[in-house]
Amino acid sequence: MSLTHSPEIHAKLIERVPAVTGRELPEWFDALDKGPSLLRCSDRSNWLADEYDLPHWYAQAIVTEHERRRRNRSIPAPRRDGT
Repeated sequence: MSLTHSPEIHAKLIERVPAVTGRELPEWFDALDKGPSLLRCSDRSNWLADEYDLPHWYAQAIVTEHERRRRNRSIPAPRRDGT
């Protein structure tokens, strides 16, 4: 069973995370950073769902968003002089 969501569904899930879970995304990202060092996204979303009693589709959306933002942070910002 695939847990991959369309970009539209993902955006809606992420938007609803604070209302549904009672926590903001940075809190979930911190929980993931402090959690076990699991390599696969599916393992991380299963851990998050089990550890915090979350619906799996929200846990998967949180993990996906966490990974997406981490990738974006790893890309160095262009310098003002254009290099």
